[in-house]
Amino acid sequence: MKTLTIILSLLCIVLFSASAFAQFDLDIGKKIEKKVNKEINKAADDAIDEGIDAVKKGAEGEPEEKDKGDKDQEDKKDPDLQTGTVQNISDDKNVTELKIWSKYDFVAGEKVIFEDNLSGEESGEFPSRWDLLSGSAEVASLGEENVIHFAHNNSIILPLMDKQDFLPDVFTLEFDVFFEKDGSFRTDIYKIRFFEGTKNSAKIDGKKIVPIDISWNEVKMGQFGGKTASFTEEKKNWQPKWKHIAVAFNKRSLKLYLDEERILNIPNLGFKPKMFSIGGHFDDRYIKMSSIKNIRVNEGGKKLYDRIIEEGKFITRGILFDINKATISGESMGTINEIVKLMIEHPDLNFRIEGHTDSDGDESFNQKLSEDRAAAVKVMLVKLGIDGSRLESKGWGESKPVSDNSTPEGKANNRRVEFVKI
Repeated sequence: MKTLTIILSLLCIVLFSASAFAQFDLDIGKKIEKKVNKEINKAADDAIDEGIDAVKKGAEGEPEEKDKGDKDQEDKKDPDLQTGTVQNISDDKNVTELKIWSKYDFVAGEKVIFEDNLSGEESGEFPSRWDLLSGSAEVASLGEENVIHFAHNNSIILPLMDKQDFLPDVFTLEFDVFFEKDGSFRTDIYKIRFFEGTKNSAKIDGKKIVPIDISWNEVKMGQFGGKTASFTEEKKNWQPKWKHIAVAFNKRSLKLYLDEERILNIPNLGFKPKMFSIGGHFDDRYIKMSSIKNIRVNEGGKKLYDRIIEEGKFITRGILFDINKATISGESMGTINEIVKLMIEHPDLNFRIEGHTDSDGDESFNQKLSEDRAAAVKVMLVKLGIDGSRLESKGWGESKPVSDNSTPEGKANNRRVEFVKI
């Protein structure tokens, strides 16, 4: 009996120790992840602050401090860091924008399944890639860009797709909305509706529909309530402006971003959306330019590391640039931050960054553009703390299409940045 008691006691100690160590490992894992994220955010802020200081010194005619140390000398020899591309990501306006987006964590899906940048559309005509559910909408010019203008209150449009139930189990939706007023008197309100079934269900009461109301600093979503963004400086210095909307859905969860801030994080939406519509809701006595542009739907959300293990590379369509430039846009920072995190967690990973374009325009221009864009991404990753020796860059122009260049979606899929393991 005494022997049995001793054995049972030892067994309890072993089991307790195993459990304790398992919890210890879990806690350590969480602490490591938290520390990695903190380091990425700090690196992003420090690197972009450095860029802003450099720009200010240049503008004031002050000489910049010379680089010191072996690593800086290596960077000086790197041709990617000596191209004009560096200026594309360190001019005053762009550097400030990238700092604002430095903590953005939205990552676009892998494959574009719908895109409308309104190229080739004529002003005054109904946008050709959409259907009308109510109200009135037309193509208009705002600044130098084509936009979809909602001409009347409660105008709602639905994308034309090859099939009616077109949203996959995992998808992202992005578009830009124009806000004319700051909300102190009248404001634009945009509404996304997610539907459970076919186009006809958009007009039938009682079907599962989740409406999301978006004003310039607030999002309201049916039974999930409302959330407000912290855009206090914008309120003080209001100017009519564009804002970026991003939605990520993964089987049951939904996240929504208004510019750089994540406003909604819903663990269970309650159903799987199969289609969506976008509408404009406003008092047309006061709001004249309720408009949207750059609408894109992407499929997929497989983790970057899983794609590397399976294919030896990953393709991203979430790193975006200004038209015909190598200037990285703010909404690209979610994808870039994810890549930085990946490379910190896996120090054995080295990549060749490859830029690709569609076939629009001159072939030689596209070749140079793809080279500059790949180099710009490398520069940004180096600024965020990744050793330049772990990265190469190369441009392929339009020479390696993965889709047909005859459709907007095909062109969008060809405009990509690939990370090939080396």
